[in-house]
Amino acid sequence: MITATDVDVRAGSQLLLSGASFRVGPGQKIGLVGRNGAGKTTLTRILAGEGQPAAGSVTSSGSVGYLPQDPRTSNPEVLARDRILSARELDEVVPAMKQVEHLLASTEGEEQGRAMKRYARLEAEFVARGGYAAESEAATIAASLGLDARVLGQPLGTLSGGQRRRVELARILFSDSDTLLLDEPTNHLDADSVAWLRDFLRSFPGGVVVISHDTALLERTVTGVFHLDATRAELDVYSMGWSAYLKQRETDERRRRRERTNAEKKATQLKSQADRMRAKATKAAAAHSMDRRAQRLLEGVEQVRKTDRVAKLRLPEPAPCGRTPLTARELSKSYGSLEVFTDVDLAIDRGSRVVVLGLNGAGKTTLLRLLAGVEPSDTGRVEPGHGLKIGYFAQEHETLDMSRTVLENLRAAAPDLDDTRVRTVLGSFLFSGDDAHKPAGVLSGGERTRLALATLVVSSANVLLLDEPTNNLDPASRTEVLDAVRRYKGAIVLVTHDEGAVEALDPERVLLLPDGVEDLWGADYLDLVTLA
Repeated sequence: MITATDVDVRAGSQLLLSGASFRVGPGQKIGLVGRNGAGKTTLTRILAGEGQPAAGSVTSSGSVGYLPQDPRTSNPEVLARDRILSARELDEVVPAMKQVEHLLASTEGEEQGRAMKRYARLEAEFVARGGYAAESEAATIAASLGLDARVLGQPLGTLSGGQRRRVELARILFSDSDTLLLDEPTNHLDADSVAWLRDFLRSFPGGVVVISHDTALLERTVTGVFHLDATRAELDVYSMGWSAYLKQRETDERRRRRERTNAEKKATQLKSQADRMRAKATKAAAAHSMDRRAQRLLEGVEQVRKTDRVAKLRLPEPAPCGRTPLTARELSKSYGSLEVFTDVDLAIDRGSRVVVLGLNGAGKTTLLRLLAGVEPSDTGRVEPGHGLKIGYFAQEHETLDMSRTVLENLRAAAPDLDDTRVRTVLGSFLFSGDDAHKPAGVLSGGERTRLALATLVVSSANVLLLDEPTNNLDPASRTEVLDAVRRYKGAIVLVTHDEGAVEALDPERVLLLPDGVEDLWGADYLDLVTLA
C-alpha cells in the first residue's frame, strides 16, 4: 500500500501539485492521467521513493516495483535472463548453483563434501526465492512480452531499445512486488503483448498505478483514475472505471463553469453597487465590505480547467538537394555473435516516404542509426547525395544532451539562430520562462519528445529519420505530430508501432527487416505495424 499525505510536487519553481492526499491499496488499479508536463512522471518517481515531495509525505508498506519511461542503465554485459531474475535476486543464486554443480562433478572426497554443503545452502536459498517455478514464471512472462529464449541469452548491450524496455517490464512484473508503478508500459509492445499485459494487470492482486496514453489499456484495467490538473495544481480522484470517469469529468467541468459564471455575475453586481456607494463618504465602509464579499465569492469557487495547450509543430522547409539525397548499399550489422541484418540496400529519393517494418530486434532502430551516422555499419556504406541534410529523431532521445538545458540543446542544434527565434521556437513547443532552463535529464518522456522535435524544426533537414516519434505523447500532441508528418515536403524514413503514424505518412515503399526486402506499400502491410 502507498499513502500520500498533503503532498506538494514542484519542478524548479513551478508548482505542479498542491496538498494531494490519496491511497493506493491492494487490488486498486489506478490510471494516472493529465497533459504532458503536468507532473505525472515526477509524482510517480516520488511514489517509488526515487524523489522527494516538496512538502508532505509518502509512505509505503510492502514492496514497490517501478518501471520508468526510459530503460534503466545497467551493466551491458549482463544477460537479459539474469536481468529479469535479479528482481528476486535469483541472478546470483542460479549461476552459483551451476558453478557448484560443476565442482561436484569434477572433485572427490573432502572437497566434494564441502561443495555438497554449499550446494545445499544455495538450493535452500533458491527454493526460498521461488525455485524452479520462479525460473519458469520469468520465462513465461518474458515470452508473453515477445522475448524468446534467444533474446534472453543475449547481453543487454546487444539488444535494441525496444527489447531492453521489454526486459525491464518483464523484470518488474516478475518482481512479485505488492504495488506496481508503470510509466507508459505499452511502449514498444506489439498487439499480442499489449493484450497479455491487460490480462496480467486485471488479475494482479496488488495495487497498480499506470501512466498510459493507451486508452484501451485504461478502459480494460483501471478501477479508478487520478487526474492531475495542471491548471489548478490539484489531483482529482475518481473511484470509477475509465468510461465512467470520462463522463464524470465532463460533468464536473460543466458544474465548475456554471458555478464560476454565477459567482462572477454576483461579484460584478456587488462591485458595481460598491462603486456607486463609494461616491458618498458616509458609505465608504459599506462599499469596502461589498468589495470583500465579491472577492470571497470568486475565491470560493474552483478554477475552470483551461484547454490544455498543445505544441505547435511544423516540420522544417527542406533544404534543396539532389534527386537521391541518401543511399545505402550492402549494409550489415552484428553485435558480437548476434547478426542483426545483412546486405540491406536502400535509396531515399527527394520527398520519398518509406516505412521500415520488422519484429522487435529485427534491426529497425539500428538501421536508422547507421543511416544517421550515429554508428558505423560492419560492411557496406552509406552514401550522402548532393545537399543532404539529415534530421534524426531517436526513440530513446539519444540526440539530446541530458546534462544541458532545454535552451542549450536547441542552441546546439541551430547555432546560427538568434535568441528571439530560439525563444519563439521553444515557446511554440510549450517551453517558456523557467522551463527553458530545465536540464533535459529531468524532463518527462513527453517533454523530451517535444524537445527532440523542436531540434528537428530548426534543422532545415531534407531527410527525416523518425524512430517512434509518437511515443509518450498525449492524444492532442500526437495529432499535431501526425499533421506535421502529412505536411512535410522532404523525405521521411519511419519506424513506428503506431498505425496512425503510418497512415499519416502515406508511404510509397516498405522495407522489411531483417531480410532487407523492399516492396511497394499496400494496405495489407498495415496489419503488420502493430505486430512489429
